[in-house]
Amino acid sequence: MSDRQREQSPQTSARPGWFGSGARPLRVLLLRHGQTPMSVAGVFSGRSDPELTALGHAQAERAASWLRVRQDAGEGIDAVYTSPLVRARQTADAVAEELGIEPVTTPDLIETDFGVWEGLEFDEVHRRWPTEHADWAADPSVSAVGGESMDAVAARCGRLIGSLERSGGDGGTWQGRTVLLVSHVSPIKAILRTALEAPATVYSTLHLDLAGLSVAEFYPDRSVVREVNDTHYLQGL
Repeated sequence: MSDRQREQSPQTSARPGWFGSGARPLRVLLLRHGQTPMSVAGVFSGRSDPELTALGHAQAERAASWLRVRQDAGEGIDAVYTSPLVRARQTADAVAEELGIEPVTTPDLIETDFGVWEGLEFDEVHRRWPTEHADWAADPSVSAVGGESMDAVAARCGRLIGSLERSGGDGGTWQGRTVLLVSHVSPIKAILRTALEAPATVYSTLHLDLAGLSVAEFYPDRSVVREVNDTHYLQGL
C-alpha cells in the first residue's frame, strides 16, 4: 500500500469510549450500485432490472479497488450481502473479485417497489399523481401507487440488520462483525436513518450518489454513522 493510500484509509471503528461500554459494534458498509440506463434517464427505477452501463461498471471497479485498500488497512470485511437485482449483483461481483468474498443475495436489500410509477420521470409522476406523490414523499407509511412504502423498506432492512446482529462475530454474537451491503438508494437511506435516529425527512434531504459508500456502526443500545456518501475514489470518471 502506498503512503497516500495509508493516509486515506479509514479508522476501522469509532469505538466511542465516552459511552463506557467497550463493546465492539456490528460495522456495516453500505455501497450503492453503479450507473444504469434508468439512472441516466432520471426515472423511477425500483424492481426493473437494467444492467450497469460502461460507466457503471467503471464505478463499481473503482469502489471495489477502494474497498481493497480499506481491507488491506484492516477494515475486516468478512461478509458481503447484495440485492438480487442485476445492477447490485454486478457491483457486488466487482467487489468479490477484489476481496475474494462470495456475495450472498438477500431480498431484504432490493430497491423499493414503485408500482405504476416505475420507469416514469419524476416530474411526470408529480403531474399525474400530485396528491399521491406528495403524500408518499411526506409520509413513509404511504405507499407508491401500486407499490411499497418506505416504512416497508425500512422494516425489511431492519430485519436484515437484526439477523446480522444475532448471527455474527465473537462467541456467536454480533460483536466485532463487519459486513458490506450492496444495495440501492432507498434501502441505504433507510439503514442510515435508523442509525441516525433521524426523522423521515432524511429520505428527501439526504443525497446518495451512484457507487457512493457510507458506514454505520450498531452497538448494543446505540449507533454511530461514520461516513456518508464517500465518492472520492470516483474522481476522474
